[in-house]
Order: sequence, then structure tokens, then C-alpha cells
Amino acid sequence: MALKKLRPITPGTRHRLAPGFDDITESRPEKSLLTSLKKTGGRNSNGRMTMRYIGGGHKQKLRDIDFKREKFGVPAVVKSIEYDPTRTARVAKLYYADGFKSYIIAAQGLKVGQTVVSGDSIAPEVGNTLPLSKIPLGTIIHNVENKPGRGASIARSAGSFVQLLAREGEYATLKMPSGEMRHVLVRCLATVGAVSNADHMNESVGKAGRSRWRGVRPRTRAVAMNPVDHPMGGGEGRASGGHPRSRKGLLAKGKKTRHPKKYSDNLIVARRKK
Repeated sequence: MALKKLRPITPGTRHRLAPGFDDITESRPEKSLLTSLKKTGGRNSNGRMTMRYIGGGHKQKLRDIDFKREKFGVPAVVKSIEYDPTRTARVAKLYYADGFKSYIIAAQGLKVGQTVVSGDSIAPEVGNTLPLSKIPLGTIIHNVENKPGRGASIARSAGSFVQLLAREGEYATLKMPSGEMRHVLVRCLATVGAVSNADHMNESVGKAGRSRWRGVRPRTRAVAMNPVDHPMGGGEGRASGGHPRSRKGLLAKGKKTRHPKKYSDNLIVARRKK
């Protein structure tokens, strides 16, 4: 999918890089797989603002994505590749042989009319879901489970992928999108291929109004606040505010926030690149 460079006839289109929707084959979603998404405006159940800079935005419907792919051995035909307003990747609508319908995260190169299937003894082709024990080493995969049966939680955003490097005993070694090397149980499922819409990272919004359509409000810089509002606020003139820190005073820009005794520490072979 290529990006569109618009004619600079207005300030909002001058620097905009818009997504090209040439990979989208259907504009109307499947009604039975939709859920209404209620906007919070950053407020909790008491009506108090707990998250700043959230509000407005266009009405959206949540697509029910099948992250478990538990229908083993039942082939499914890709009926359409669709846009999902709540995620960066494209979604594919599947019609199973037994009449069941579902959405999955579309893999790069997945075409309408293609047949995909999940199970143990199937070919490791794009869109098929297999356990890590059955996938050839060096394969590019996405939608990887962290624990068997829990559903995919690794490499789900646009253009991301994981590489299967090695297997030893009951663990497989994966190279994560961040560069981290990690052990995952070989019983966990993964889908072959990379996630679609890899050009998402190169998109440019172009104007502030488009961010408002997405529900993002303007963000106030910390050094522009008063001392009562932020640790970096106040001062005479344009004071830099000292060492960067959060609103609660926690140091930013380099301070380690990971728990020193996190349960998954022994599963990490090599840390991500700094």
C-alpha cells in the first residue's frame, strides 16, 4: 500500500501524507461482528477527568477480532480486506466452511479469495496459524501468543513482525520488534507473515483538526504550566524546568521503570537495543 502526497492547495494538505486505501476491498463492515464503542472523554465512572488530552472524536465501531484462531482444521476463505478505525493494521473478514464468520488481523500479502486455516499439521503459508513447534526456523510471524490459549498479544500493530530464531526443549527463541530476544513456549500459536499496512509509520496527519477527529486534544507543555500543576512548571522567563519528569515527579528520559523482580525476566535472553 502506497501513501498519497496531496496537492498543497491548503495548509492542511501541504505536509499531509495520507494512506492509500487501494488494499481495501469493502467499505461496509459485518454488522454481526461490531460492538458499539462508548467515548469516555478521559473521565472515570464518577465523571472526574483521570486522563488528560482525551475528548471528542468521530463515532467508531469496534471490530470483534479473533485472536485465538481455535477452529483447528476448518478452512476459511478471505472475503474482504477492510479498514478498522480503532487499530493501525487492516482486518480481513473470514467465512469458514461451517458458516462461521470472523475478523482477523490481515497479514501482508493476504488476498481476497485466499484460503487460510489453523492447526498443527498445515503448511506454514501467509495467514495460516500454527504452534511455534511446527513453524520452520527463520520464519517471519505475527499475532504470537504469550501463553497457550490466551490469544495473540505480540506483534499486532501495522507492519510489525517477529522472527522465529531457535527452539530448545519446550521454549522457542523469538526476536521481537524492539530487538529483544525472548523465550516463548513452543505450544503457543502464531500466524505466518508480517502485519499489513507497513506504511502507517510514514503517515503525516497534516493539521491539528485531524487529531481532534481521532479524539486527541491539544497537549500543554509541562514547562508552560505553573508550579502547582507540574514539577517542571514555573520560573522566570523560559526556564527549562530542570531534569525531565512526570507530573507525579518520576524521572523521565532514561530512568528504569521495569520492576527488578518481574516474573518474565528469566524468559528474556537479550534486552532490546538502547
